[in-house]
Amino acid sequence: MDQNRIKRNQMLGAKIVKELTARNMEAYYTDSKEEALKKALELIPEGSSISWGGSMSVNEIGLKEAVCQGNYQVYNRDTAPTPEDKRKIELAAYDCDYFLTSANAITEDGIMINIDGHSNRVSSIAAGPRNVLMIIGMNKVTRDVDSAMSRARNEAAPINAQRFNLNTPCCKTGACFDCKTPDTICCQILITRYSKTPQRIKVILVNEDLGF
Repeated sequence: MDQNRIKRNQMLGAKIVKELTARNMEAYYTDSKEEALKKALELIPEGSSISWGGSMSVNEIGLKEAVCQGNYQVYNRDTAPTPEDKRKIELAAYDCDYFLTSANAITEDGIMINIDGHSNRVSSIAAGPRNVLMIIGMNKVTRDVDSAMSRARNEAAPINAQRFNLNTPCCKTGACFDCKTPDTICCQILITRYSKTPQRIKVILVNEDLGF
């Protein structure tokens, strides 16, 4: 990465950390995937119960693999043999110690946007798990809520629809049509602007392009 961009991201990251702290969250800025993984594992005590929502960012820094191999109680819906087993794991996740996820976009003043289809991810961010740990690449930073919403709907959602090969207009065109098709993944939209429980939401910003 260009040194000038690194410096710019470091300065902007420091500002976002300050803004997130003012929103009753715990926040960190890291320069690499490796540093982000190290910080995440420092924050999660051994023996903790852990689950996650769909997140490429959590995968890309190696966090999911690390907790699956570590000394943790993992609720992994990806291993569920039946839909009913998957549902049981997702319900258990609401009572876990740490829920791992990301955001579709984050503003420069620390407001996060998430769009969800099945909504287990946004509902767990809003309530349930004792801690929510969010891994967010600096590529997801936007100026304000309007631009964050636009990023989530016109970039993150179409890419995810294409990733799952869904029958939606955005999957075919790459742009949001505000559709009501059965395959839509824009069912619930969550704006996270404050953590009612102090430091329940923990954010690790990463100076990398992560997720969509």
